[in-house]
Amino acid sequence: MKLIAKGKDYASFEFGDLKVVALRDGYVDMPPTRLRQESGRPFDTPPDGVHLVDGQLRLSVNAFLIIENERSVLIDTGAADTWHSTMGALLDGMREAGIDRTSVTHVALTHTHEDHVNGLIAADGSEAFPRAERIFLAKEEISIFSGRLARLRDRATPIDDEFPISKHIAAVKAAGHSPGHTAYDIESSVGHLIAWGDTVHVPSIQFARPEITWQWDDDPSNARKARMVLLNRATRPNHFVAGAHLDFPGIGRVTKSGNQFVFHAID
Repeated sequence: MKLIAKGKDYASFEFGDLKVVALRDGYVDMPPTRLRQESGRPFDTPPDGVHLVDGQLRLSVNAFLIIENERSVLIDTGAADTWHSTMGALLDGMREAGIDRTSVTHVALTHTHEDHVNGLIAADGSEAFPRAERIFLAKEEISIFSGRLARLRDRATPIDDEFPISKHIAAVKAAGHSPGHTAYDIESSVGHLIAWGDTVHVPSIQFARPEITWQWDDDPSNARKARMVLLNRATRPNHFVAGAHLDFPGIGRVTKSGNQFVFHAID
């Protein structure tokens, strides 16, 4: 994995025979009470090591474009103009990187929370990726295509574990944060990149203490189990991760030290 170009809202990587472009949709600030102990209770005070900005957890919001010969697959879409004003920069990042949004041939969603799916519709009300042939997402969450997303329903394709998104990309079921939370294993000629959505929300603490969960985890126990499975998988040789809420650009390696994990960013 080699960084080849970077701007304010994008970073491009050479990954063997693939190109990976990290796209910054922005960030969202959350109170540290969103973190949960194993008991499910919030912490009285933030755990040691948690990084705060003006007393808040600052979560980067990232998406990832995987460019193959025959397909350009966008993993997650940001929030467009539907949530915080600090978000909605994904299309700006594409323009900054010199990528036409009409070049996106497929979209793969890790889950259907608004900061991952609402960017399917641009701020001006148009389809953000009008030439995307298919929008892949877990079968458990297919009902999201109603209301403002109803016009995309005919392109929504339900998937399950190991579903082949393309020659290089396969779905990895990682339910817990949401009922159908899905990671994607991207295999190139030089290794694997695991785009894992919301497996880690707060990188300053959840690598060192992966037992800590998040208030909005649908099933905290399963979210914890899925995180441990993916963290251990990520420590294999020639494996990298891409995280929706890892500090931008959100791509790096994971190593293990005792019972803790360590994230090594590539930027």
